[in-house]
Amino acid sequence: MERRVGTVSRGIRCGIIREGDNLVDIAVESVLGAAESEGFELRDRDVIALTESIVARSQGNYVSVDDIAADVKAKLGGGTVGVIFPILSRNRFAIVLRGIAKGCKKVVLMLSYPSDEVGNALVTLDQIDESGVNPYSDVLDIAKYRELFGYRKHEFTGVDYVEYYSDLIKDCGAEVEVVFANQPKTILNYTDCVINCDIHTRERTKRILLAAGAKAVCSLADLMNAPVNGSGYNERYGLLGSNKSTEDKVKLFPQYEGAQKLVEAIQEQILAKTGKHVEVMVYGDGAFKDPQGKIWELADPVVSPAFTSGLIGTPNELKLKYLADNDFANLSGEALRDAISASIKAKEGSLVGNMASQGTTPRQLTDLIGSLCDLTSGSGDKGTPIILIQGYFDNYTTL
Repeated sequence: MERRVGTVSRGIRCGIIREGDNLVDIAVESVLGAAESEGFELRDRDVIALTESIVARSQGNYVSVDDIAADVKAKLGGGTVGVIFPILSRNRFAIVLRGIAKGCKKVVLMLSYPSDEVGNALVTLDQIDESGVNPYSDVLDIAKYRELFGYRKHEFTGVDYVEYYSDLIKDCGAEVEVVFANQPKTILNYTDCVINCDIHTRERTKRILLAAGAKAVCSLADLMNAPVNGSGYNERYGLLGSNKSTEDKVKLFPQYEGAQKLVEAIQEQILAKTGKHVEVMVYGDGAFKDPQGKIWELADPVVSPAFTSGLIGTPNELKLKYLADNDFANLSGEALRDAISASIKAKEGSLVGNMASQGTTPRQLTDLIGSLCDLTSGSGDKGTPIILIQGYFDNYTTL
């Protein structure tokens, strides 16, 4: 019988995960228990996805403010440190900034404007236009910024991040100077020791600073990339992808080796219990933009830090509406369905450059699936940190 349903994304409930929990057994039991209670069966190429949060929590991958401070002081000297291009987030950056401030005497905080890297706005584009400021070249000190733009609270959080970050730094015992600029080299007018906090442009920013004569440059990926006094760490991403845990501690992104072993072990156990070959991944932030707040969700360094091999690559799909409107414009009904089905079955190799594939999404499978998972699980109290996606790799011809 023809299958009448395509892709289905289900949030799977499980208990609250603590350090040391056997996440392999928990994930497998939760998925199989959901299948039994809801009356569905697993299929080959289903995708089981676990939010990065429960993976890192099971690993116990945490660091304290004092751990961060010690690492900052050891790597940047403990004097005046430039902190450039941070995102505006109490959850993502405020506790990290506390650690940085405790590890130096003075912080020169350089904020990008009109918004941060992920779209959190300090000011609007209309305000920039009205002010006559050129954000590509103009450097503003705090007095000029306040004169032009005053105090502006974030649309969603109600926080003036300039004031919030400044007060936070001072509360940690460090001096603070705030500047607004978009060129990395600007910070070298204030200090030659720099922490560049941008996420997806970090390698370029670091290269520019070092070429311009910076004495020491660390991206957030270079901090807490090894244990400090027995702390957690992330060998690939350091403090990138971290989230607030308490007022004095952050949870890091999952450690790669453990996360990769986890997804492979879940895949093996599902195969042993059901005979089905599923794919498994760990996911963080999805990659999509909020049209209201203009915020990109992707504050993690990658959407998926670990995944099984069947999730490598990009979709290789034909655009059905292109075929219907062009190649088979003279057909309808069953004849149209048969012609399109034959085209799908006949496709071979990469479709890159094929007009019939134009408009399909040229993104990594893990980015697409991870975004679907993030939207399904949400970030609040749904209690579904495991996602089961079925039918993602089906097409129009799948029975």
